[in-house]
Amino acid sequence: MDFYRIAVVVRAHGVRGGVKLLPLTDDTARFESLKSVYLEHGGKRSAVRVTDTGVRPDAVTLRIEGVNTPEEANALRGAYLAVDRAHARQLPADTWFVADLIGCEVVDTAGSRLGVVREVLRTGANDVYELDTGTLIPALKRVLREVDTQAKRIVCDSAVLREVAVFAN
Repeated sequence: MDFYRIAVVVRAHGVRGGVKLLPLTDDTARFESLKSVYLEHGGKRSAVRVTDTGVRPDAVTLRIEGVNTPEEANALRGAYLAVDRAHARQLPADTWFVADLIGCEVVDTAGSRLGVVREVLRTGANDVYELDTGTLIPALKRVLREVDTQAKRIVCDSAVLREVAVFAN
């Protein structure tokens, strides 16, 4: 089963065991209706119920059932909240889950193998795919000709790549 991390616990929030989150999703509104989630902590993943969510421009907070004190909440620092694929948000066209991009083989339209996506860097302007070869490829429509996460394959326009890709030594 695939899981998608949607937030990481930053610290305790309040005196009743709430936690403040760093969202790992562009859609912070998803937290408003969140009723259950998987908690990844200490090498284990367990299903937990969520209560009392709060979404503000500067913070996302929530309470996890069974976490009732600031000390219990602080013990969760660094824990991830994740959802399974069935409960993941529907994505708009031409967008992909980062987890689905990791491991994709990247080739160009000339047939050259460029590497495998190792990480997706979020720069603000656009994402950048970091390949295992050290190449950085901006995730721009004019660069990406085909993205097939099922086949784990990305095809980039070779002419455009010469202008925009950063190649490591």
